[in-house]
Amino acid sequence: MYDLIIIGSGVAGLGAAIYARRFELKTLILGDAEGGTITQTHLVENYPGFKSLSGLELARNLLDHAKSLGAEIKTASVLKIEILNRGGNFKVKTAGEEFEGRTIIFATGTKHRKLAVIGEQEFTNRGVSYCATCDAPFFKNKTVAVIGGSDSAVKESLVAAEHAAKVFVIYRGEKLRAEPINLRRMAAKENIEVKCCANILEIYGNEKVEGVKLDNGEDLKLNGIFVEIGRTPRSELAENLGVAMNEKGEIKIDRFARTNVPGVFAAGDVTDADWKQAITGAAEGAHAANQAFEYLQKQ
Repeated sequence: MYDLIIIGSGVAGLGAAIYARRFELKTLILGDAEGGTITQTHLVENYPGFKSLSGLELARNLLDHAKSLGAEIKTASVLKIEILNRGGNFKVKTAGEEFEGRTIIFATGTKHRKLAVIGEQEFTNRGVSYCATCDAPFFKNKTVAVIGGSDSAVKESLVAAEHAAKVFVIYRGEKLRAEPINLRRMAAKENIEVKCCANILEIYGNEKVEGVKLDNGEDLKLNGIFVEIGRTPRSELAENLGVAMNEKGEIKIDRFARTNVPGVFAAGDVTDADWKQAITGAAEGAHAANQAFEYLQKQ
């Protein structure tokens, strides 16, 4: 029996675990990838206390901190969560084990949104990628494109430009939506070219990606494509438990990180919080852990 089971081992989940252990809650973290999606971030330069470090380094620091306080971490995909009749406790099922907890925190984060165009599925891992930090080195001196206009897309283009000979940034809007510092860095890269007001209609090739067709009539010859058009919340487990969602499928929480289900809390990118950053995710995780502690004290 655990006092708290945290679903998700990214920044929000680890932030929650650190505070849960300070409250002396018996804590279990279940996640399919230690460190979460921050590990795919090339540089983190806006997390207080660290001028610049990789996402992997930040995740390792948080993991080490949580483990040093006694949090138990298991790499496993959660298949189902159900409320037990006795005491309102929760049963959490993975492929090989079952765990019981008195409270739950969902810190499951998000997954990449797909383009949903011809050729995307066919060429995934054969030129189509969703992580420049992971795959850009495979395109040394090649021509690639980053799809998207957010700050994340601009940062992906900077990573790709360190390896590729040419990087196109293709965005459906008229103006990129990125932090000024990253726009300046991109403008200073001679091998990055922005193509606005354009959408991909088709990705084509033989064994690997060879190019894309755009809705402006262009046909771009490419070796690789990095898709960064946003993310969708990984909230299915919470929804199946009866947790309320907004129209985007994000978990609805109040300012205390509480959901509509007693004993269930949520933090990070999976929630309906307005601003999704590593630091806000960690803070929400800490808040959720505090509320779990308060809830158990009242019980």
